[in-house]
Amino acid sequence: MATTTPAGVRGSHAKHGGGPDGAPMTHRQIMEALSGLLLGMFVAILSSTIVSNALPEIIGDLGGGQSAYTWVVTAALLSMTATTPLWGKLADLYSKKALVQIALVIYVLGSAAAGLSQNAGTLIACRVVQGVGVGGLSALAQIVMAAMISPRERGRYSGYLGATFAVATVGGPLLGGVITDTSWLGWRWCFYVGVPFAVIALIVLQKTLHLPVVKRDVKVDWGGAFFISAAVSLLLVWVTFAGDKYDWISWQTYAMVGGAIVLGLLFVLVEAKASEPIIPLRLFRNRTITLSSIASLFVGVAMFTGTVFFSQYFQLARDKSPTMSGVMTIPMIGGLFISSTVSGQVITKTGKWKAWLVSGGVLVTAGLGLLGTIRYDTDYWKIAIFMAVMGLGIGMMMQNLVLSTQNQVAPEDLGSASSTVTFFRSLGGAIGVSALGAVMANRITDYVKDGLTDLGPKYAAAAAGSSSSSSIPDMDKLPAPLRTVMESAYGHGIADVFLIASCLALLAFVVTLFIKEVPLRTSGGLAQAAQANAEAATPTGVTGTPEVAEATEAATASGAAQEQEKVPSWAVATTEAGPEGTQPLSAVATMAAGPGEQAFGGIPVRGYVRGTESAPVPQAAVTLISLAGRQLGRSVAQFDGSYAVDAPGTGSYVLIASADGFQPQASTIVVNDEPVAYDILLSGTSGLSGVVRAVETGTPVKDAMVIVTDVRGDVLATGTTGEQGEFSFAELVPGAVTVAVNAAGHRPLALPVEVGGTGVTRVEVELSSGAQVQGVVRAPGGPLGDARVTLVDAAGNVVGTARTGADGAYAFTDLDSGEYTVIATGYPPVATALTVGGRGVDDHDIALSHPGE
Repeated sequence: MATTTPAGVRGSHAKHGGGPDGAPMTHRQIMEALSGLLLGMFVAILSSTIVSNALPEIIGDLGGGQSAYTWVVTAALLSMTATTPLWGKLADLYSKKALVQIALVIYVLGSAAAGLSQNAGTLIACRVVQGVGVGGLSALAQIVMAAMISPRERGRYSGYLGATFAVATVGGPLLGGVITDTSWLGWRWCFYVGVPFAVIALIVLQKTLHLPVVKRDVKVDWGGAFFISAAVSLLLVWVTFAGDKYDWISWQTYAMVGGAIVLGLLFVLVEAKASEPIIPLRLFRNRTITLSSIASLFVGVAMFTGTVFFSQYFQLARDKSPTMSGVMTIPMIGGLFISSTVSGQVITKTGKWKAWLVSGGVLVTAGLGLLGTIRYDTDYWKIAIFMAVMGLGIGMMMQNLVLSTQNQVAPEDLGSASSTVTFFRSLGGAIGVSALGAVMANRITDYVKDGLTDLGPKYAAAAAGSSSSSSIPDMDKLPAPLRTVMESAYGHGIADVFLIASCLALLAFVVTLFIKEVPLRTSGGLAQAAQANAEAATPTGVTGTPEVAEATEAATASGAAQEQEKVPSWAVATTEAGPEGTQPLSAVATMAAGPGEQAFGGIPVRGYVRGTESAPVPQAAVTLISLAGRQLGRSVAQFDGSYAVDAPGTGSYVLIASADGFQPQASTIVVNDEPVAYDILLSGTSGLSGVVRAVETGTPVKDAMVIVTDVRGDVLATGTTGEQGEFSFAELVPGAVTVAVNAAGHRPLALPVEVGGTGVTRVEVELSSGAQVQGVVRAPGGPLGDARVTLVDAAGNVVGTARTGADGAYAFTDLDSGEYTVIATGYPPVATALTVGGRGVDDHDIALSHPGE
């Protein structure tokens, strides 16, 4: 068995998550990759906010009432809510880049159709289509960031996302107001104006966003998507019309609420049996994910309440134009911008996020509570302060709830977990806007009736239509006394909505108190996935050297992968102890080709495979791979040694040739716009065999890892010993090689060997026993995952480092006897001393906590 590692295919540990070729991404590269994504996010938010100040005029022009006003907003939120988990699951299964582009296309189509609407019903239907696209953009923005950037670094870039949110949120109403107030444009351009931004985002995404795609068998949970959509839709329909079209306690209520509960139970049943559930129910076994989802539900109510009902307050209660109503919400957006940016930067530096989450809950509750005291004639400076307080709180909570969830899940669940939190936030917004809109309409009707009582019967006829909850009054056409009554009613009714929302925000604050703060991981989703692949390919007891990792991958690639037993997390976590900037080939081999490697059209690569004295080598296998390790083409040499493969485009590639009785050969080739002629020369091989024994007892060592490298350090072959400690490699090139042997409970050994020109060279290897230290790092809440443990010898030298898994376990093997110091971080660092004997296993658990706990 002999395998080679192609030149140029080595990976590197990506601090931020890794690029498409496994290399670390610099800040500039991340910003380039995020540019199109942030532009797409800008489009999504713009579509939600640009119509807010124009809605009173839009609904009036189309002949709709208060329920239509609410449903223009709710329809988009509903479709966004219902499809968010589906987008998240698709992101775990398919290309994230393609999904973002599809979401943009859906948004463009929905926007163009919405601008052509001739009645409120058509507009609501088009908003449903828009919401599908916006749901994809909202969910995928978080998922892509999580894939590229580690949780510890993500706070910094979440600030940019928060800034984009702030600009689009404040710019949307302003732009919508200006468009509506401009006679030669009109409100229809509120829908058209986002289309150019979406097209630009499509172009930028194509050029800047390059993410690896892991191909695997997929099955989309369409049944789960249907039942969750139906349950949410039925619930929102009930909330919207209850108290208006029918009583809250009525047969319609029983039917709709009961139907929503049945559909919800069916959804849970389908998810429990689905192979690829749209919302994996097992995620909710994690307390942080469950509590973050509940908190997001209430935060969604607060966030969307502010953006939807402020426009009605300023236009109907304070008689401001659409443009000015957008200007007057700037304090809220400014607070959101400042808090999201500052909190992100501080979290990146300190790694502490819970304090921001709890503080945000306090501010949102306080801001909404204060807004619940406003009236139509309240001084604006007071309202500005109240809005700023609420904005500060939302900025602290919105992104950090997603961050706390993403920090708790495996890479394969990143999309589902992120979209789950986003789903509950959107659900809260949809239910909040719908329910609170219905409450507001009823409250306004009551306040109008109370006001008319004071005016007397003279204005009863004029107020008959205006007092109805099914229509939005034209304030300019009302007599002054009646207009004051209507403005007072709207001001008081909207304040009641804010007061109710403050109670829900208080619940979000209480929930955040119980979320456990877990140290943020220092690797992104792609890097975690790469590490998981490396761990899966690394047998128990193998040290974290890059040679061993690459050798293990080579064994896997050649069909020599062996069945492995379940081991604690520390048994595979030692790959981190290797030199910084190294990564097993297996991690790279899962990554997709770069931008120049797409299959736009084949460019021929032709040649001959020859052996000794230029004799043809028939049946030689020739494989073309990208520099990222992805197979692009394969050919078998003909009787005359000729081969032919097609490169998908211009760029650099690796050409690998192998045949029985010959040493495999890997070469880098450069493909331009014309066919490439390249001959491959293979060398003959010899054999190497031997046995591995323990020095102290002389007994054979089973399952020892044996690696053969050449003088340049390239791995030639790898394997494990059998029952009698034996190993054997064929097809090695004659000459000097290094044989490295490593086994659990023994110290690794490397020795030089000269492989003869003919026959099989035999060696015997004797391994000395080594000590092992293992234990569990614990926090007040139990075992602590992702804690870093460092082992230092008596001279102050770092012997090794490890990072704990979910079970908090760590281990150091092959140690000499003596005095050591174990340092654990994740909470405030703790250093403890221990004495290690020459053999055996020493258990050493570590307890971490914050001061005072």
